Amino acid sequence: MEKKRCNFGFATREYHFTPKALLYHDTRWCKPEHRDGELFAMLILEGMQAGVSWNLILEKEENFRRAFDGFDPKTVASYDEQKVETLLQDSGIIRNRSKIEAAVANARAFLRVQEEFGSFDKFIWSFTDGKVIDHHLSAGEEMPAKDALSEKISAELKRRGFKFVGPTIVYSYLQGIGVVNDHLEDCDFR
Repeated sequence: MEKKRCNFGFATREYHFTPKALLYHDTRWCKPEHRDGELFAMLILEGMQAGVSWNLILEKEENFRRAFDGFDPKTVASYDEQKVETLLQDSGIIRNRSKIEAAVANARAFLRVQEEFGSFDKFIWSFTDGKVIDHHLSAGEEMPAKDALSEKISAELKRRGFKFVGPTIVYSYLQGIGVVNDHLEDCDFR
């Protein structure tokens, strides 16, 4: 018997789960993540997702990891204009100058947060005192696109120099790293 899944953020329309989206939903989405490398990777992937489908991002995730040197924030922070131009020629990723330049700016801001807090993990989880916010949703229509927490974190990230971190992107990021658990109550992957 197939396990029941929720539709992770696509409550108002039919959503086709690709094999990679199934794997992401079942093993990563709304699961607490504390490794700084993955917290950075998800921040960049969520920013890249603006205006395109999450399925597309998941299909290109391996390409992103290759192109962005494994999402090592120190390496990405060192990118110069020549590297940005190289990335703009890479057909395996989203070739958007603003998003690529934001990834570089975000790497630099990420490193500053690590320096100040000891880890990005301590910083991002401090907004909930290290606790998962579980909304106990019974229907996908109850899932917000943003909330007061994502608005607060978005404002703080922007203040610290991060880009492509509006409240909706941040809400999706919080789901992606497990700060927020929006699996529906009857989802077998809660």
